[in-house]
Amino acid sequence: MTILSFRALRMTAAALVLLAASAPAGAAPRDTITISIGVEPAGLDPTIAAPVFIGQVVWQNLFEGLTRIDAEGKVLPQLAKQWTVSEDAKTITFQLQENVTFHNGAAFDSSTAKFTLDRARGETSTNPQKQFFQVIDSIETPDPATLVLHLKEPSGNLLYWLGWPASVMVEPGSAETNRSQPVGTGPFRFAEWRPGDRVRLERAESYWDEANRPALREAEFRFITDPQAQATAIRSGDVDAIAEFGAPELYKSFEGDPRLASVVGNTELKVVAGMNLRRKPFDDPRVRRALMMAVDRAGLVEAAMSGYGQPIGSHYTPNDPGYRDLTGVAPYDPEAAKALLAEAGYPDGFKTTIRTPQMAYATRTSEILQAFLAEIGVTLEIVPTEFPAVWVDQVLKGHDFDMTIVAHAEPLDIGIYARPDYYFGYRSEAFDTENHEAERAADEATRLEHYGRAQEILAADLPALYLFVMPKLGLWDKRLTGLWANEPIPSNDLTDVRWTE
Repeated sequence: MTILSFRALRMTAAALVLLAASAPAGAAPRDTITISIGVEPAGLDPTIAAPVFIGQVVWQNLFEGLTRIDAEGKVLPQLAKQWTVSEDAKTITFQLQENVTFHNGAAFDSSTAKFTLDRARGETSTNPQKQFFQVIDSIETPDPATLVLHLKEPSGNLLYWLGWPASVMVEPGSAETNRSQPVGTGPFRFAEWRPGDRVRLERAESYWDEANRPALREAEFRFITDPQAQATAIRSGDVDAIAEFGAPELYKSFEGDPRLASVVGNTELKVVAGMNLRRKPFDDPRVRRALMMAVDRAGLVEAAMSGYGQPIGSHYTPNDPGYRDLTGVAPYDPEAAKALLAEAGYPDGFKTTIRTPQMAYATRTSEILQAFLAEIGVTLEIVPTEFPAVWVDQVLKGHDFDMTIVAHAEPLDIGIYARPDYYFGYRSEAFDTENHEAERAADEATRLEHYGRAQEILAADLPALYLFVMPKLGLWDKRLTGLWANEPIPSNDLTDVRWTE
C-alpha cells in the first residue's frame, strides 16, 4: 500500500467516525430503556414482602404467574395455558405451558407450581398475601403439565389473585436467594442491582413465549426519590420514562412539550389515613367520624395533588367493579365534627401523631390534614417515617402508631379489613361476613352485592379516613409505545414496550 493510499484510507475512516458521532441519536433503532421510580425496593422477591415497588420492577418482567392481569385488568392465562372449574367450583384443574425454563435453566412444571403455592400458604410463609392461598385444601400433580387445586370452598377471586405479584412462580433452588438474586421465567433476567441507585434487567434470549419476546434488550430502573430531581432527569433525557411522577404541582409544566408524552391514567392507589383502633380516642367511632367530617376531600385533592385524584368514601376505587360512591356518608361539616368530639368527651379536641412515609404525596397530604384537623381543635404532629423498612416494622407489624397515611396499591384489597391482626385493629363481624360471602360467591352479581355492602360498612365505621385515589401521572419519551396508561395492578410491564424511531 502506498503512503498516499494509506493516508486516504485513514482520512476516510476518520470521516466515518465523525459522521457516526454527529448522527442524530434516533437514527439507530434503540433497544434500551431507563425508567425512574420513586422508591427503591428493599428486595426483589414479591412473594415474601409487601411493598408494591418490588412488583413495579420484577412483575411480568422477571417473574410470571399461573395467570396474569393485563392492562385492562382482565385475567389471562400465562404459565397455565388453560383451566377448568368443577361444577361445585371447588376444584380447578390447570393445564400448564410446556418447555418452560427458569433463567437458571431449571424446568417449570406442576411440581414447581405446587412448591410455590405450598410455600405461600405454609405455616412459616411470609407471603404478603398469604390469606389468598388459605382457601386451598390440597394440591395434586398428576403429571408435569397438570396441576389440580382442591379448595375448601368456592373462591370467585382465586384466578384473579393468582395473577398478582405475590403469586408468581419461583424455582425451589433459588427461592431463598430471590430477594437479591431473583430467578424467574419472564422475558427479562436479572443483571445488576446497585443499591441506592438502580436495578438493571437484560432480555432473556431463551424466553419460552416466542410470540411475546420483548423488543427491548435492556431495562434499567433508576431510583430517584426527589420529584424535582425526577423532573430534571426526564427533561435532560437522563431517564426515558417516569411511570408515576411524584410532583403533581409540576405536571402541567410538561404539557405541550414536543419531546414528552404526559399521560394521566387511573390507579388502584387508595390514599387513606389509618387509625389505630387499639388506642384511645380512635376506639370511639364518634371520634373517627368527627375526624372524617373535618376533612374537605375535594379541597384536599386540590391542595395536595393540584387537582389530580378522585375523592373516595370507602376502601374501593371507581375503577373497581361494584363501586359505590360513599363520599356523602361522612361529608365535610366542621361544626358537626366539633359537636361529635364534644359528645365523645373531647370538647377541646386532643393531640395525636401521624406517621408519614417520606413519599411526597404522603407528606403533602399529612400537612393538609394537619390544617383541617386544627380547625376542630385536634393537634396533629407529623412524624416522618422511612418507607418501607421503618413503616413496615413499626406500623404494619408493630402497631406502634396513632395515625398513619399510606396509599394501598393492591386492586380489590378491601379484604384487608377482615384480617384479625392488621394494623388498623379493626374488627367487625358484619364486615367479615360480607367480605367472606363476596369471596366465595360463584357469580359476579352476588359477589358485587356483598362487596357493595362491605363498602357501606367501612364508610360508616371509618377504621381509616378515606381520602382519594391517586392518579397515574405518566411522563415518557413520545417515541416509546407499550407503556401502560392505567395501572390496574402496580407494575411496569415492559413486554410490549418499544421505540418507534
